[in-house]
Amino acid sequence: MSGNLRWHRLAFQLLVRVAAIFFTVLGLTIETEIGCAAEAPALMVWHRGELGDPGSLDPHKAETLIESNILDELFEGLVTLNARSEFIPGVAASWTVDPTGTVYDFQLRPDAKWSNGDTLTPDDFVFAFRRLMAPATGAPYANILYTLKNAEKINKGELPVEALGVRGLDAHRLEITLEHPAPFFISQLAHFTAKPLHQKSIETYGSDFVRPEHMVTNGPFMLKSFTPNDRIVLIKNPAYYDVAHVALDEEIFYSLEDRSAALRRFMAGEIQSYNDVPVEQIGFVRSHLAEAFKVTPSLGGYYYSFDTRRKPFDDRRVRQALSMAIDREFLAERIWGGTMDPGYSFVPPGIESYGAPATVAWKDTDLFEREDEAKKLLAEAGFGPGSQKLEVEIRFPNSENHRATAVAVADMWKALGVETRLLATDTMSHYAFLREKPPFDVAWWGWFADYPDAQNYLFLGQSDNQGLNHASFSNETFNRLMQEAQREASPERRRAILHEAEALLLDEQPDLVLLTYSSRNLVSPKLKGWEANVLDNHPGRYISVAP
Repeated sequence: MSGNLRWHRLAFQLLVRVAAIFFTVLGLTIETEIGCAAEAPALMVWHRGELGDPGSLDPHKAETLIESNILDELFEGLVTLNARSEFIPGVAASWTVDPTGTVYDFQLRPDAKWSNGDTLTPDDFVFAFRRLMAPATGAPYANILYTLKNAEKINKGELPVEALGVRGLDAHRLEITLEHPAPFFISQLAHFTAKPLHQKSIETYGSDFVRPEHMVTNGPFMLKSFTPNDRIVLIKNPAYYDVAHVALDEEIFYSLEDRSAALRRFMAGEIQSYNDVPVEQIGFVRSHLAEAFKVTPSLGGYYYSFDTRRKPFDDRRVRQALSMAIDREFLAERIWGGTMDPGYSFVPPGIESYGAPATVAWKDTDLFEREDEAKKLLAEAGFGPGSQKLEVEIRFPNSENHRATAVAVADMWKALGVETRLLATDTMSHYAFLREKPPFDVAWWGWFADYPDAQNYLFLGQSDNQGLNHASFSNETFNRLMQEAQREASPERRRAILHEAEALLLDEQPDLVLLTYSSRNLVSPKLKGWEANVLDNHPGRYISVAP
């Protein structure tokens, strides 16, 4: 009897040691019987500064670039982006399209799984797309995928979700039917609205499915913890089909709205990247952190929206006058230290399929002449010396960069006799304000391409785009042009229609275009695999950290 006990004890100790080795490989530790812990190798962690907290980690509630950066790490759609922001197969291993350009047949990877081990199936996409379009979901970004058959009618409550042009063909095939041919459709599938969702988790936990203890993901990472106003910790997803090529063990997003504080933390080595620089310190950064400072042309626009529901901002003359008086070259060079370009088009330059964008009619007019014309327009609208004074309040997120811009704009408007007040709130409060749409005068917002097509900018002016049309602009001619462009199969004709729509938008000026973004990143030399690109997208899947 004692011999058997001894044998079992030795076998158990051997099993514990083998288990310790196995857990060490996974980056964990296990206590042996005699209390000694197997030493785990140091974790590879990307300490990543972010501009603030995400408003939501539900892909159907998200709106901002902050959320997109995080969701792209947690979920993967049919299509994804590589380190250079090129569109590559994601969950879909391959696909074909029929001769009409409207029916796509996607072959899913047989090894695609959820983080809990469940097999990912076409039904996960069917469920997610239907939830996106269901009116009860209230997805602010639903109209980005009105390209799907019957999507708009479903989202407006005119058809049931079962009528959506998405269905599973078998265990690994998904068919998507479009309303019209869309040359940009494949690139749309990399957007966070097109991610699959784990149906059972949502049905079990409701809106709490985004909590770390409940969230089931299919991307390279999983959600470990979320501490508001501090950090979000992601860990490698062992069920991800390409996990063998994911070097990072953890990716930590730090909420750092204060750009100067972020710069100090970067210089102290506490974070290895940050996607902005305080404008007043750009000279210092260029002198002392030249190797780490990455300025890259970007498909992004910096805008002020007028609340066109309210007087006097329902008057085109007032909007045009305020736009004409702004010295965009001064903003780009003096305020933003040459890291931005003056903005005279609604669609930023650099979209190959669109060519040169339309610009405001007065782009090349001398600034003093523009000021004179602006005063005339305001006088016609009833503002100026001897008449009513125009008072304007600018709302913006509370950062040094946005404040410096608003102060400069207010000074430029002073030349027109305009009295300007500034109102700053934290980033998430600002986005919540835009989402809820109470009355305002002027409010900042920025837009970066979800996919490189002019439609992805111009659809922001459509009157039915309630979630993203911050100006509440409504113009039937513009709406008709956008609908024509969506149905147009000829690339040349479609481009011409979109240019006409952009020219109309610039003439009406519901959104004052100030600047075209260049991305400004601080990147540690220790960070490997980070590549500059026009979408300013940097997936952790391709990142490693040198010792």
